[in-house]
Amino acid sequence: MKTTLLAVFSLALAGAALAQTPQAAAPAKHKVVFQMNVADTDSWNQLFGNIGNAQRAFQKDGIQIEVVFYGKGITALLKTNTAFEERLKKAAAEGVVLGACQNTMRVRKISSEDIFPFSTEVASGMAELFRNHAARFSSIRPGEWARRDVMQG
Repeated sequence: MKTTLLAVFSLALAGAALAQTPQAAAPAKHKVVFQMNVADTDSWNQLFGNIGNAQRAFQKDGIQIEVVFYGKGITALLKTNTAFEERLKKAAAEGVVLGACQNTMRVRKISSEDIFPFSTEVASGMAELFRNHAARFSSIRPGEWARRDVMQG
């Protein structure tokens, strides 16, 4: 009898513990990586418009967003870029990964202390894009490069 009561009590405790354990979020159905390699405020504005549109469109299914900043685009993440700081901080708070290319940082002599603390660093912007492509991310290149492609297309 004691063994049966102990077993029932143990199962009840285990069930209660499982009920209180936070459920893992379902993986995002949609994944997109934005490439940002231009230092152009129009392009940066377009980037934020694209991010917001994607978040609204895929809100129910879930969306994972990463922006890879490399080349001239790295300037968007510099602490001196106060005009875009709040928008970048908001995007990061909403789960958007803001990746700074360490290769670009080395070439441009940018230290980790020079970029916003809510951004992350990736060893290579190009390698990060390749990894994302392999992980079946869609890729978008907003801004100046995209406008040139359309105009020449």
